[in-house]
Amino acid sequence: MAGTDFDAEIKQLNATMHTIEQVLDLPQMERDIADLGEQVAAPDLWDDQANATRVTGRLSALQGQVDRFKGLQARIDDLAVLVELAAEESDADTLAEAESELGRVRKAVEGLEVRTLLSGEYDEREAIVTIRSGAGGVDAADFAEMLMRMYTRWAERNKYPVEVFDVSYAEEAGIKSAEFAIHAPYAYGTLSVEVGTHRLVRISPFDNQGRRQTSFAAVEVVPVLEQTDEIEVDENEIRVDVFRSGGPGGQSVNTTDSAVRLTHIPTGIVVSCQNEKSQLQNKASAMVVLKAKLLAVKKAEEAALKKDLKGDVAASWGDQMRNYVLNPYQIVKDLRTGFETGNPQPVFDGEIDGFLEAGIRWRRGTDKADEN
Repeated sequence: MAGTDFDAEIKQLNATMHTIEQVLDLPQMERDIADLGEQVAAPDLWDDQANATRVTGRLSALQGQVDRFKGLQARIDDLAVLVELAAEESDADTLAEAESELGRVRKAVEGLEVRTLLSGEYDEREAIVTIRSGAGGVDAADFAEMLMRMYTRWAERNKYPVEVFDVSYAEEAGIKSAEFAIHAPYAYGTLSVEVGTHRLVRISPFDNQGRRQTSFAAVEVVPVLEQTDEIEVDENEIRVDVFRSGGPGGQSVNTTDSAVRLTHIPTGIVVSCQNEKSQLQNKASAMVVLKAKLLAVKKAEEAALKKDLKGDVAASWGDQMRNYVLNPYQIVKDLRTGFETGNPQPVFDGEIDGFLEAGIRWRRGTDKADEN
């Protein structure tokens, strides 16, 4: 855009980066990196595999955050040099290049700034995502599969590993439910704003009369627990069922009863895992998911109690949080934040960062309002 005040823009970017640096506490992060580096170098590190995994994962996550911050600060410094060169030589092409880079850097800084808002107790954890089809028959099952693809594509775009625990396929198309983990720092804090009921409106591809269909799917996100988390599960309160893994259309993908279903009798929570070949491995993975869901129940009960004590009767999420409309017009709109786009296809292809950032800012504002 003509007439850009580069000096003011760069000054604002540097001010924002300074605030981010203070919130992240970069010096402490670098001290933690040095400490974790010494632990990784210890010859007996892998004697305790669980601890080794935690230490190396934490080191990788911290180093990634520091590198991201320093890399972005370097881009701002390079941008200032580029603007100075363009001004000295009155070079319109270089100035246009600076304009484009300014937009990209501004967006990157905004994204990093959003990360500083993730300060909840479990926000830095990895995430377990559960998707269930709701009202709408086969269209709802198809929609649930579209959402699963949306989140896994988002993870792929960010190079985050995805581990699928269980997928229950519907008879005609789509899925009844799916459960998968996204292994990345702050995956829980980032994706927790996706919790709620998602609504799709479109011409049904399964209706031979071409009628418009409304369907629903529910998204649940819980944090992956660490060994230090205090969640005790009485084995006597768990029913264990084993069954044969299956794929779309009921086709057998395993010749042994290796899949495991755990039912927590007091709460009725049911989790399944069939991604491993061993029944023992599937049970261990299912237990990870079960404990995460029990923690979520515990935290929800504590939050409800706090609101009761405050006399707060305002709902924070509601049943329906986002609409995906493909007919008679095209729009994806978040009903809490107002963030929207008129191009749904990239959203279903995993381009959901705008919705995530708006959701995180919205949640932060809601939390502050609750504190007052």
